[in-house]
Amino acid sequence: MEYFIQFSKAFFIFNVVMGFMYILTWLERKQSALMQDRIGANRADILGFRLLGLFHPLADAIKLLTKEDFIPPGGNRLLHTLAPFVAMFFALISFAVIPFGGTYNLGGYEVSLQVLDLNVGLLFVFATMSMGIYGFVLAGWASNNNYALLGSVRAASQMISYEITMGATIIGVLMIYQTLNLQEMVVAQGEYFWGWIPKWGIFLQPLGFVLFSTAAMAETKRVPFDIPEGESEIIGYFVEYSGMKFGMFLATDFIETVLAAALITTLFLGGWQVPFLGAEGFFFSGELWMSLSSVTVMFLQVSAFLLKVSVLCFFMMLVRWTLPRFRWDHLMRLGWTIMLPLSILNILITGLFLLWRS
Repeated sequence: MEYFIQFSKAFFIFNVVMGFMYILTWLERKQSALMQDRIGANRADILGFRLLGLFHPLADAIKLLTKEDFIPPGGNRLLHTLAPFVAMFFALISFAVIPFGGTYNLGGYEVSLQVLDLNVGLLFVFATMSMGIYGFVLAGWASNNNYALLGSVRAASQMISYEITMGATIIGVLMIYQTLNLQEMVVAQGEYFWGWIPKWGIFLQPLGFVLFSTAAMAETKRVPFDIPEGESEIIGYFVEYSGMKFGMFLATDFIETVLAAALITTLFLGGWQVPFLGAEGFFFSGELWMSLSSVTVMFLQVSAFLLKVSVLCFFMMLVRWTLPRFRWDHLMRLGWTIMLPLSILNILITGLFLLWRS
């Protein structure tokens, strides 16, 4: 039964992530059309039904599956094929330690809605994100194309630079919650100041929230941080890719967007926590106001997590269609001379605050 529960959780989170990816490919078109006073994608249909263009991502997948899989004659066939799988694999496996719900008693079993409960879950996420860089580096090098290699070097330098800022920013969060376990971190955010303000990371680490969110968007390599992929004037690391392998790189960007939103939700927005909702129902002033079953509580908390992730994804799309692309030197200057010093300042402020409270 234990293996079935683990498989069910992994199956659920995989399908949720892939569902988010599918919707985001549609949302990106529709949101840009709305902001630019256009209709957007609405032509693909099944039996005459268009459903506001929701069939376009399906049409894209069919198109990519039927395109020729081209490998440059001078490229490394093994590494060229392996690169998109490496990039996508490490983006997906990072979701294993992200809790999308609490612990519930279902049918006599204690079920924790987290695929892999690690005491060093946050460290696991950073390790897998770092390993994903190899997929983009291999893509440029295995293509035997100088421009693709240049794009992969840009991608690696950008991701490494902003991972340092992310790591420094997270130290403030660790100082507050004193754990690397993401589930324990979310549980700690269920406490309150003065009985009504939740101890979410955004209230305890406002500067850390802004810095981490910015660095997380840079990690996705999307506008305004899309210099490694700027097809309009810069050749990206996937220039020699076609068919579904190109589609996997595209899907990885959307999966990383969902991952960034899930991490921000977990660290700063209370994760699956719903204000005043406990294991038995809604509490006000310490008294039970509305009793709820475990299944109902689970549904509300999982829905809250997914809603927070959805709002953050929408916000990232809004930024993507609002801001222009950074120039390369501006991108590096932002990461090294502005965000990194601010993240170190955040550590100092957090330490002084904890010293004052002790």
